[in-house]
Amino acid sequence: MMSKTRHLPHAPTRTQVLAAGERIDAHRHDEHQVVYAGSGVLAVTTDAGTWFAPGTRAIWVPAGCVHAHLAHGRTDLHLLGLPAAPNPLGLEEPAVLAVSPLLRELILAATAAPGGSSPEQRRLRAVLADQLRAAPREPVQLPAPSDPRLVAVCELLQADCADPRTLAQLGAATGASERTLSRLFAAELGMSFTAWRTQLRLYHALRLLAEDVPVTTVAHRCGWSSASAFIDVFRREYGHTPGTHHRRGG
Repeated sequence: MMSKTRHLPHAPTRTQVLAAGERIDAHRHDEHQVVYAGSGVLAVTTDAGTWFAPGTRAIWVPAGCVHAHLAHGRTDLHLLGLPAAPNPLGLEEPAVLAVSPLLRELILAATAAPGGSSPEQRRLRAVLADQLRAAPREPVQLPAPSDPRLVAVCELLQADCADPRTLAQLGAATGASERTLSRLFAAELGMSFTAWRTQLRLYHALRLLAEDVPVTTVAHRCGWSSASAFIDVFRREYGHTPGTHHRRGG
């Protein structure tokens, strides 16, 4: 996926509207970038996996990282470029950041008037950098497997995230033991099978909500036993209910 890569020396600071399903192909910047979707859901994909963010999250993309964007639903995209040095977060790989109301307004203000160098804009950038450093990191990521046994299991679930089979049953279908797969999930993806499947289901849920699919239907399609079970997981992960998320378009 990342074989053809555009090199853009400067990470643009701008706002951009992406239509549902619109992509920005693989590219890299010599600068850091903060990507925030004011509405819709944005996915950032690298060879290491996919990071995804609704309107209460932003995605940090470090300088030099090859990445592509994909919009789910109409997405109001805010792109904020930051100099490569110093690295305000000290992170060398993408990360999802919680966006407080203050950080959101700072991102909107900075991307509405890019390129300015007035004292006011420099102060705004300084406060924004402080808020980025203070923003909690969120485990909203789908790591990409490389071991063929793990790839086979993950592909089954990506084809149908509502697949109810246990890890043992999926292992039997792909020729690997539950113990081996459990070890691979922890060693290669840094999370348990249950945690990875939950992230996969949440990602699909966000995509469906961005397409205006009703909450009860989303719960069913993504494998939750009931709408209330889905709502509980969603609220714990994102701090609000999927119904609220649905009404505000991300």
